[in-house]
Amino acid sequence: MHQKLQQYHNEILNKVNNTSSEIPAHRAAFKEGYSFSNEPFEKQLAIWNHVWKHSGNWRAMIHAYFFLEQYVKKTELHAAIWETSKEWQQQASSWDLCDCLAKINTKALETFPGEVYKQLTLWNKDENPWMRRQSVVSLLYYSRTKKAFLPFSKIAALITPLLTDKEYYVQKGVGWSLRELHNVYPANTLSFLQKHIKSISAIAFTTAIEKIREEEKDVLKKMRK
Repeated sequence: MHQKLQQYHNEILNKVNNTSSEIPAHRAAFKEGYSFSNEPFEKQLAIWNHVWKHSGNWRAMIHAYFFLEQYVKKTELHAAIWETSKEWQQQASSWDLCDCLAKINTKALETFPGEVYKQLTLWNKDENPWMRRQSVVSLLYYSRTKKAFLPFSKIAALITPLLTDKEYYVQKGVGWSLRELHNVYPANTLSFLQKHIKSISAIAFTTAIEKIREEEKDVLKKMRK
């Protein structure tokens, strides 16, 4: 089996290394398929799991993400997809790979809210900044993609500890999550921003208020001054 995995691994590397770096080009290349693309989900998952964990190749890892992404609407596969994404987070050492997994995680959060939230709570306290970023971005991702949301209090409980985080990409994740939170709970989020107005970093604040009405933005900006 290991020899076969390596054969597939080499096939993937050959394709991705001969594809330009643009994401649309890689989506097209992935859709062309591989020699194993008609195999059952479980067999393909084992191949892509091997690639994500052992290739060290960003392009190959993006193709592994494309594989999971195409099954994310199949609720019956969410258990396997979530377990895989949770493990893959260990190798997500850039904002783009982290955010790819957030798209997976936020759908799993709808299916297994208790289990996934528990993991996000652990990541929220992790020494790894990519874990901390994931703990908040996965809560909502892009809110328009979700059908069910956690209560405001549970989302705010993970955002609040990271308001003073020193890592740039964690702060970008905090701002993103606050922006999306306002889409879902506008009044509560506005109150949250007012309450924590002096704790929110400039990085997070800029993103957090992107979708807020101009008159409300002005009030918040004056409060910060």
